[in-house]
Amino acid sequence: MRVFPQPVGGGLALLALWALTLCISLFFRPLLPVDETRYLSVAWEMWQRSDFLVPWLNGEPYSHKPPLLFWLVHAGWFAFGVNEWWPRLIAPLFSLASLYLARVIAQRLWPSDTRVFLYAPWILFGILPWTLFYTLTQFDMLLVSCVLIGVLGLLRVVGGQSSGWVFFALGIGLGALTKGPVILVHLLPVALFAPLWVSEAPAGGWPRWYAGVFASLVSGVLIALVWAIPAAQSGGEGYAQAIFWAQSAERVINSFAHREPVWWYLAWLPLLVMPWLLWVPVWRGLGDRALWRDRGIRLLLVWVLPVLIILSLVSGKQLKYLMPLVPAFALLIARGLTQKPDTMGRPWPAFTVLLLGGLFLMVVPFLQFPALPYWSDRIAPGWGVLLFGLAVLLMLAGRVSERQGIRRITLGSALLVIVFHLAVVRPAAPAYDVAEVSRRINNFQASGATVAHVGKYHGQFHFLGRLSEPLEALEYSSGRTWAQANPGGYLVFYTRHTRIPVEGSVYDQPWRSQEPGLMIWKSEDFLMLE
Repeated sequence: MRVFPQPVGGGLALLALWALTLCISLFFRPLLPVDETRYLSVAWEMWQRSDFLVPWLNGEPYSHKPPLLFWLVHAGWFAFGVNEWWPRLIAPLFSLASLYLARVIAQRLWPSDTRVFLYAPWILFGILPWTLFYTLTQFDMLLVSCVLIGVLGLLRVVGGQSSGWVFFALGIGLGALTKGPVILVHLLPVALFAPLWVSEAPAGGWPRWYAGVFASLVSGVLIALVWAIPAAQSGGEGYAQAIFWAQSAERVINSFAHREPVWWYLAWLPLLVMPWLLWVPVWRGLGDRALWRDRGIRLLLVWVLPVLIILSLVSGKQLKYLMPLVPAFALLIARGLTQKPDTMGRPWPAFTVLLLGGLFLMVVPFLQFPALPYWSDRIAPGWGVLLFGLAVLLMLAGRVSERQGIRRITLGSALLVIVFHLAVVRPAAPAYDVAEVSRRINNFQASGATVAHVGKYHGQFHFLGRLSEPLEALEYSSGRTWAQANPGGYLVFYTRHTRIPVEGSVYDQPWRSQEPGLMIWKSEDFLMLE
């Protein structure tokens, strides 16, 4: 069997749709605080210090994430110079690799059914959370690729290729360098519960299989320790304690952020298969009892269920933590669709998401709720009319084949995301773009002034402003004392945290839902306030 499948029609069309969605998303959306700006600021401080071992943020070791994403940013900066565009391409490129890896895994699982590995990338890209998320500069798309590499490695071993253990070890090692020990949650159950999905014992029997699992696990952990041990020595005792304990075992028991109840993931799970959940052929295929005796389906269940159970027991939860499971759902949907002959029908999920998106955009600008952000009335209703019209055109196009239906549903998801950026992100962008305030802070520091940030500082200004000095993080109650001790200094405030007026500040701009929402005060002027 070939390592990779031969090209099948539709790959270039999917690549073009991926590129179009990416270009529009990145053009209209600034780097979003606090996550995107923070991660680039960490990479920037490492670069500025020439310290590629310990991540830094605002002058302190940053223990919340391992360094692989930052290293990839540095690799591009070495090649192209410090810029914004390269870091923003890393996650999308890994998402593209994941589309291809999902196709490879589909061919490994169902080599006799070309429809599965033809459908899988389209279905994966058409899942709305994936289409929305893949352009964000975060760690999760890297982790998805690591999980897929590990699963592919196990399938290669089952197919008689012992080199698959190298893939599995790389998946573990690179996954640990991407997001820590959580990679084991995603990969170990698939390996340990192999008798549940492997039809026949692999070459050498199960003892040899588990010896390979153990050797790959040790190799993967060693890959991570090659960084972690010297980083712990360099970063100090507090940093060492954080990366070896606080960011792994302690978070499982008592998360410092994103705490949710045990059932939270179950409630949000349907979103991870939208809009395919709305298509009758998917339910018809998944309702076939013979499907659930399929070896590939058993693998997908072993891939998904233990992860859901384990992550549900972890106190900290975010929907993006389930992103490595999305390819498994896409493969499940693809296999379900191929249980029946290719039939004609209408792409109802595409019609539904475009219609609902259009109605939303037509209504929101006219709503009058205090909780709505200030920019909500700047959404042009015409974009909603456009989506409504596209939905109608889809239905007027008549019945289509299953393959055409899949492509139109994926196109509908991409169009919804594209119009969302044009209609919503574009008017909202000034409230999330901190490039100008970052440059102002750089100018203040260059003139010798000290700058303090009132409230917790997430590093949102360091990369965009190319700052060379940390910002002092203050409680509001200590702002006056700081201003007295730092004449000529500047304080960054947020209006939602304080009642001080905007008039008299040296700079103000919108911030998230408020206009104005962010302001900078000079110490002397701030002290003159009542």
